[in-house]
Amino acid sequence: MQRQTQPVTRETLLEEANKIMSEHEDFIKGMIATDVVEKNGVLVFRGEYFLDDQGLPTAKSTAVFNMFKHLAHVLSEKYHLAD
Repeated sequence: MQRQTQPVTRETLLEEANKIMSEHEDFIKGMIATDVVEKNGVLVFRGEYFLDDQGLPTAKSTAVFNMFKHLAHVLSEKYHLAD
């Protein structure tokens, strides 16, 4: 049985995602979701990944990846993009 989700605008979804992140215990200052797309029913968040000067991941990059994964899990169960 597939769960019904609510349509939501990209802007509203990003506001909620950033609120969830800022209240999460693993939040790092500067973490922000700036875009979201939907792929096969999963919301995929994008934003700052704290790359170094050479474009390589840092220790903070893993934290951001995990936070975006958390947002995808939590918010994909509730919403789908309306636009």
